[in-house]
Amino acid sequence: MQLTSSHPRTRPISAGHLRAFEAVARHLNFRAAAEELSLTQSAVSRQIQALEDEVGTALFLRHTRAVEMTSAGNQLLRAAGSALERIDAAVRQIRQSAGRKSVAITTWASFASMWLIPRLEAFQREHPDIDIRIDASDVAVDLSTADVDLALRYAVPQAMPAGAIRLFGEQLTPVASPWLLKTHRIATLDDLSKVTLIEAGDAHRTRHLEWLTWQRWLENFSTSGAARKGAKTKLSPQRWLYFNYAHQIVQAALTGQGVALARLPLVAESLASGDLVEPLPQMRLDSPLVYWLVVAPRSLQRPEVKAFSDWLQQQAAATREAVGDVPDPDTVDHMD
Repeated sequence: MQLTSSHPRTRPISAGHLRAFEAVARHLNFRAAAEELSLTQSAVSRQIQALEDEVGTALFLRHTRAVEMTSAGNQLLRAAGSALERIDAAVRQIRQSAGRKSVAITTWASFASMWLIPRLEAFQREHPDIDIRIDASDVAVDLSTADVDLALRYAVPQAMPAGAIRLFGEQLTPVASPWLLKTHRIATLDDLSKVTLIEAGDAHRTRHLEWLTWQRWLENFSTSGAARKGAKTKLSPQRWLYFNYAHQIVQAALTGQGVALARLPLVAESLASGDLVEPLPQMRLDSPLVYWLVVAPRSLQRPEVKAFSDWLQQQAAATREAVGDVPDPDTVDHMD
């Protein structure tokens, strides 16, 4: 029945007839479309008629020896053609990956780029048959519902679920490019006033992340004693430079733009290679924040997940040794 403009259809159409529609539109011939789809010509004709009934208007003009698209048919083809192409591409990808072993990890962007990704090649050499998918986001996902096997997280011990595995703790330390230190000698707190200081721009907004601020670090190491008495000892550097992400902070330090207050586990490789220098090594500040591994309960028994989890813990042990990490007694039960 032809629809009137006063009673338009609102129910979505079924997708079953779109493949026949796309084939007829491409060939402009019902017989050729039927051969391609391995159907009879009458079956294709019925599918097109059913689709036209659902849409509410003709999609083709049937002539004696030719088929012509209507304007409605052309409009639907523009949408259906691209949609079917995307569906076919997705199905090809699914078929190719079906049966392959894979591990999905969620973590935050700075940790992925500064610690995890530089080490991944070693795992891939040992396990070339395991695919890795990394979802880098600042939003913590629910491992009980998300399509993720492992989570790498950064939190105080009290915030972690039972079974979380402690990878390593954290110390904060000033770091700078060796090129900057050639022109700006930094041996005391007062020397920091002569350079640009780089800091996390949003650290002051969160109670735990306040540990990442220069102010927190200064209060611990100020020789004036003002911090111990509750007064604020303020830094007055040449200028401030703020970034939202740890990898941005370190990148700025690597290029000589200032002195950064860095998370020691994330810059251990750069310090070992000499790309960064720790000008005040005696002034490392212990942080209450810890790096953790959490395994999704449904993924615990999969061999590829266990292989990646074991490898992560081996890499974490090397980081602990590199930075001299001694775990907090309250978290020792979480150690591997």
